[in-house]
Amino acid sequence: MTDEEGFVDCGLSREQRLLRSAVFRETFAQGNRRAGRFLVLWVRRAGDACLRLGVVASRRALPRAVDRARAKRLLREAYRLNRFRLEPGCDVVLVARRDILGAGRREVEKDLIETTRRAGILRIPA
Repeated sequence: MTDEEGFVDCGLSREQRLLRSAVFRETFAQGNRRAGRFLVLWVRRAGDACLRLGVVASRRALPRAVDRARAKRLLREAYRLNRFRLEPGCDVVLVARRDILGAGRREVEKDLIETTRRAGILRIPA
């Protein structure tokens, strides 16, 4: 999608995000997960799956709200920049791990790419 000046919109629209708790529950129930250093990747395969993203940062892993917000920002950005590399027939939930606090964006991106590769949903290698 491009705007009036011809720039490509790489944001995550409402349609590209998982919003309903029932879909999160279904994703976790399928049990298809891979753990990385900074994140846990859950993959949901269903008829309506179309590379939507859900992000979770728990209070147990990250007690401070500012840390949860940063972790979610890092995960969303890493996914947004690499979404085109992933197989289109699945939805993704990313769960932040405690180690993400000391990580930069590039490290989180590398971890996401490696984790998606191990999960079998990486279409275009980095």
